[in-house]
Amino acid sequence: MNRADSRPNVIVVLTDQQRWDTTGAGGNPLGLTPHFDRMAHHGTHAALAFSPQPVCAPARAALQTGRYPTDSGVHRNGIRLPHNTTTLATEFGDAGYATGYIGKWHLADSEPVPPGQRGGYQSWLGTNLLEFTSDAYRTIMFDHNGHAALLPGYRSDACFDAAIRYVTEHHAEPFFLFLSLMEPHHQNEVDSYPAPTGYAERYAGRWMPPDLATLSANGGTAHRHMGGYLGQIARVDEGLGRLHDALLSLDLSDDTIVAFTSDHGCHFRTRNEEYKRSCHDGSIRVPLAISGPGFDSGGRIGRPVSTVDLPVTLLDAAGIAPSAPTHGHSLLPLLRDAGAEFPEEALIQISESQCGRAIRTERWMYCVADPDADAWDDPFGERYVETELYDLRHDPYEMDNLVGLETHRDVADSLRQRLLRRLRGIGEDGARIDRARRRPSRPQREVDPRVHRLAADPIDFGGRRGRD
Repeated sequence: MNRADSRPNVIVVLTDQQRWDTTGAGGNPLGLTPHFDRMAHHGTHAALAFSPQPVCAPARAALQTGRYPTDSGVHRNGIRLPHNTTTLATEFGDAGYATGYIGKWHLADSEPVPPGQRGGYQSWLGTNLLEFTSDAYRTIMFDHNGHAALLPGYRSDACFDAAIRYVTEHHAEPFFLFLSLMEPHHQNEVDSYPAPTGYAERYAGRWMPPDLATLSANGGTAHRHMGGYLGQIARVDEGLGRLHDALLSLDLSDDTIVAFTSDHGCHFRTRNEEYKRSCHDGSIRVPLAISGPGFDSGGRIGRPVSTVDLPVTLLDAAGIAPSAPTHGHSLLPLLRDAGAEFPEEALIQISESQCGRAIRTERWMYCVADPDADAWDDPFGERYVETELYDLRHDPYEMDNLVGLETHRDVADSLRQRLLRRLRGIGEDGARIDRARRRPSRPQREVDPRVHRLAADPIDFGGRRGRD
């Protein structure tokens, strides 16, 4: 180490809308992500990581605060993070770290993002909605003074270049950097996934997740977009490799924690009319790997965790006690003892498509929604109703909805009680969950993902969708 301060640097790399199974560590066969896979292999890999809310702004608020969206005040898109909220930036800044933010923010109400809406970051090169200020080869962001800056190159390359500049400028002091990429999110105004030149062709037609292969037969955009989507991810991983190389060349590799994850996944309009906003793994399951001091040789965490756990984990690794309450739990005890006390399920909140709640265990996905709530305006429901139940052991791609079946009533009741306990733990003390309409028993299908079998039609509660 070249500086007297022994505290680790911390970098978070956040992608937008990336499924867990696009990484080699997540089972992808195409070799898209060798640098992420190296992090997962030599560092710590959370194999069952989930977003606390499968839409941009709420998930990002949770990553900044360690609190569930209904508590952070950002339960849907279009709501700015409340003023003076305690964030990762304020926690690290108060501990003497230099703090920097680069990329998409999505937690403000104007563009450029005013200084008071930047979450306490000291250094700033960003935009609230990067998808509307840029395209693949024209990246415009705003600097600390609100001046527009045109960054050359492909968009994710430009963001990684800025991150490498930040690391170079701050290498002599402890720093916390949050790098928020646009990729592999679609380009909204044209509904495309613009990969670097030649990359979409490289991956088109080579791989399709079984859930999308099955459900796209009845709609969805996966076959049209998968080449570009995967091409974006491959280029992001190349940028991650360049960032690691920069750390190595600055003699910071052994002193820097790097966390890589995504805000939510993507089901390519197979579960609803959008790309996310559902309880399915395609929406909620994300890649998560952490490398560096405290995490190297941490191995594989095989139990469900949430990205709401990431803020307190990073603070814990830096020796910083949170100054404000959080809902997250540090992952570090799990690295020392796989049986350490830790929630047995991930809790998910859903907005915009429905006012919903879900828990994801190693085996089960259990989801409820309030049919009378306004999916856009109501952060809380009063009377939730069971909508989905999937047995991931027999049905890993969630093709067979078991909700309401007599054969699974005991399972659903147990999960119902677990969900109610989790809701009480985050302030929904008056939550009520009604059972689904009873359906006659039938043998459970052992779902072969290679065969096109459709799930029972999910209940559609409608609702407006925010722009992202």
